[in-house]
Amino acid sequence: MVRQFLLATLVFAMAATGVAIAQDEADPNRLALEGVAAVVNDKPISYSDVRQRARLLLLSVGGEQPTPEQVQQITGQALEQLIDESLQLQKASEFDMEIEAREIDGAVEDMARQGGTTGDVLKAQLLDAGVNPASLEEQMRAEIAWNRVMSGLYGSRIRVSENQVDDQLERMRSASQKTQYRVSEIFLFAPDEETRVQALTAANTVAEQLRQGADFRVAAQRLSSAPTAATGGDMGWISTDDLAPELAAAVSGAAQPGLLDPVEVENGVYILLVANKREPSEAVTKVNLKRLVATDGSEADLKAAVDSIKTCDDVSSVANSKTNLRSNDLDEINIEELGPEGKALILAVEVGQPTEIFAASGGLAVMYVCAREDGAEALPSRDDLKGSLRSRELSMISERELRNLRREATIIYR
Repeated sequence: MVRQFLLATLVFAMAATGVAIAQDEADPNRLALEGVAAVVNDKPISYSDVRQRARLLLLSVGGEQPTPEQVQQITGQALEQLIDESLQLQKASEFDMEIEAREIDGAVEDMARQGGTTGDVLKAQLLDAGVNPASLEEQMRAEIAWNRVMSGLYGSRIRVSENQVDDQLERMRSASQKTQYRVSEIFLFAPDEETRVQALTAANTVAEQLRQGADFRVAAQRLSSAPTAATGGDMGWISTDDLAPELAAAVSGAAQPGLLDPVEVENGVYILLVANKREPSEAVTKVNLKRLVATDGSEADLKAAVDSIKTCDDVSSVANSKTNLRSNDLDEINIEELGPEGKALILAVEVGQPTEIFAASGGLAVMYVCAREDGAEALPSRDDLKGSLRSRELSMISERELRNLRREATIIYR
């Protein structure tokens, strides 16, 4: 693989060259023709592509409007992401795979819904911020195509045995006898010293956005190279024995829960969020919940549904009677994971009863408490654990395949 690690030159060029950072002022939604930042198997990536993606990355995590300095600091990470996506789409093309516009629109809508808005509003916000929505659509296209390729090639081959589940449960039981931390991660892959410098700069910029109110889960989904990206970076309850020495030292040394400073390791940079800490044998309360959501925010329809529901068994059938109602089951949930507000809602009602109405993902919702167990062992169900192990295995395979594509590709940094 031909690789010229000139990311520092890339950043300097984008900052210092008028052509590289200019936008067509006559039409702010159309990008000016610019030079090539990198070539991936004869497929070019322009400086314009990189700048657009850098702004998109910072905007998509939900922080404040990024400054030109922040955009410049994350250009290295934006370029690496574009290279990965180019390789993913090239691989998908080998299977004559077509991603329809409605699939991309659906992915954009899902992303917008996480921020409590719609796809059209999100695109308008991007345009106002100087970002062409086509950058987001191409990101969604690559993500859908790659997931489809990986699921098609490997999804049916992954088998999680009962012995694997037993082993994982035993490890979790052993860990529960130690001090545990609820940790989420964002991992920026950087395999050599030069790219780690770029990744560390990007990590500091992302951390700054997170401290300004950006959503960690969304940032992990958009930026992280770890298998936990699909779950918003959530690593669950872990002990320091489960972490690399550098990460263990950072987590155990935290004076209180919160966002930690970026941690550099041999093959990249981590951003860690410590949400909570618990000591061995700390009692927990687990609940089985049914959530009923009015997706259009209709309080009247939600109240009418609640009035007609007599038991938890009625929730799904009532939800199916209205197009704007949705229900889903949340089983064996540790109430500490619901946060202070969610915990207060649950503890305020008896088993079989609904909570007060609350805002959820752009709509309104209630939760029915269908079962409660005090002093339960803080372990997931076997089915949930099996699904988690399967998803993590597929994510690890996907990351390995992408690294293989990078090794075999011809990537030239201009």
